[in-house]
Amino acid sequence: MKILNLAGRVFTNIFKPIKGNAAFFVFMYVLGIVCTYAVVPDKRGYHAWPLAPYELFFDVSIICVVLWLLPRSVAKWLKRFIYVFFYMIVLVDVYCFVKFDTTITPTMLLLVGETDSREAAEFLESYLTGSVVFSRLGWVLLVLLAHVAWVLIWHNRPKCKAWLEAKTGMALGVPGWWRMAEPWLGLLFLVMFVVSTVKCFADKTAFVRLMSYDNIGQVEHELTKKEKAQLYLPGYRLVFSIYANELTAKQVKTLVENIDKAKVDSCSFRSKNIVLIIGESYNRHHAGLYGYHKDTTPRQEARAQKGELIPFSDVVAPWNLTSFVFKALFSLYTVGDKGEWCDYPLFPELFRKAGYHVTFLTNQFLPQAKEAVYDFSGGFFLNNPQLSHAMFDTRNTRLYRYDDGLLGDYDRLQRNNGENNLIIFHLKGQHVDYRTRFPRDRRHFNPEDYDRPELKQKELRVLADYDNAILYNDSIVDQIIKRFEDEDAIVVYVPDHGEECYEGDVHFYGRMHSTEITARLAREEFDIPFWIWCSHSFMVGHPSLFNDIVKAKDRRYMTDALPHLLLYLGGISSPHYRDDLNVLSDGYNEKRPRMLKNTTDYDKLGVED
Repeated sequence: MKILNLAGRVFTNIFKPIKGNAAFFVFMYVLGIVCTYAVVPDKRGYHAWPLAPYELFFDVSIICVVLWLLPRSVAKWLKRFIYVFFYMIVLVDVYCFVKFDTTITPTMLLLVGETDSREAAEFLESYLTGSVVFSRLGWVLLVLLAHVAWVLIWHNRPKCKAWLEAKTGMALGVPGWWRMAEPWLGLLFLVMFVVSTVKCFADKTAFVRLMSYDNIGQVEHELTKKEKAQLYLPGYRLVFSIYANELTAKQVKTLVENIDKAKVDSCSFRSKNIVLIIGESYNRHHAGLYGYHKDTTPRQEARAQKGELIPFSDVVAPWNLTSFVFKALFSLYTVGDKGEWCDYPLFPELFRKAGYHVTFLTNQFLPQAKEAVYDFSGGFFLNNPQLSHAMFDTRNTRLYRYDDGLLGDYDRLQRNNGENNLIIFHLKGQHVDYRTRFPRDRRHFNPEDYDRPELKQKELRVLADYDNAILYNDSIVDQIIKRFEDEDAIVVYVPDHGEECYEGDVHFYGRMHSTEITARLAREEFDIPFWIWCSHSFMVGHPSLFNDIVKAKDRRYMTDALPHLLLYLGGISSPHYRDDLNVLSDGYNEKRPRMLKNTTDYDKLGVED
């Protein structure tokens, strides 16, 4: 009997943090559940994180324990602060989802920081309408109203009790069974807390790991893992967004400080018009130009047959993440150099200082509230006002569903071109979802065109759409080339990385982000097409340079060295230029290890073409 009494007292004490903060526990738990489900897109395949109820129970319970341990006066004010803070961020988060189809993101936080009071007032006037009350935001408002009603009743409980007693004719008090139930409630709470702890332990560990990195690239890589942290509450999303902005701010600060350190000694303007086309998610082995069994690149092949487009046969990307690749493409840093990528100048800065007019046309990296962390990580340094001014003279200002929108942008903006120009096109290319990367009337390949009995119908559709996206991309790059056929111009095409698409016996598309890089994975996710096109005027005016391009086409190459090739094409003399990294130079170091993800030597994997 003594043991039962002791157990009863123990479980009663265990329940005290919840009993002492009962209203807090109930309303914060309900608020958490409501906001979790309120931001689930009403689309097929989307659902709330299944462990959210357990992790929410753990989170609210921990806060209740902390409140119970604090002095009552401190706990009272902390609780009020938590109420105000949680309701505010939930309202903001759900409102943004309702109006802009996005929750709190690092880019959104960055945009808010750049918004002045006048713009904020105009925003509220435009978007804060009565209709939002009847949207999912209304769910949150109902919880808030119920909470306010409870507070009013609680603070006027003597009057409410007297009123009820007068109406019912019964004396109201704490029922006797309640005290008897407290130990059982304590036991139930303990069991649920243990279960919730076990279920959410992996996610809590992942969140701690996510918040422990030193740079935004590592954060992005962490978020590609299968066991990544689930930022299921607005509070977590806000904390992460602040953290991500702090990490990028450090690298931006370094890059800004390096603007004045970027040196150009002289410039011969070897090439009057240099066009760099950056593609997206392009597996070289799906290009007809490289022997693929489908006719996905007819226009490029036609130009190659004429001898004006030179495809390079052995080129790999240093990473299979866009943001990592973009930092490698834009920075003079190469894999294996000392320091970080942000310690080195960005090549467009050198072109501008040399006297080139630099144009940047992107269909991915413009700051927008809905921007995923991957685009935020890849484009933050391109969108910083100081860095953008240092790199670019002309930029586009909107994104398009299809890449042909950039052609119109260039046609409008080319009036700004100078005598010598560097023009950068950044396409959306074959970025998933492939079916959204080309207009419906441009569909050419269909599932029945593939003799792949091991693939399901849905998989064949994805495969066909990937090839359709490549075919559409072929038309876009051809249209870009056409705009320079009558100019003294050279065009360099390079995608950021490759892409899996049901090759071999792998039933998968996208990128695996595996820790171990195998020969098969390297072939699909790191092998990329790379070519250089020269106009007739360019070939006639630069016969030696054109011959160097032809001579270099079978050299081993990794695209982190691309800025040094571009500087050479521009005739830019700079202490930052390295001849051993210029693939066209006789001094090019072809034996430089091509380290994938900074860990694995591509040339030791035995990758088969």
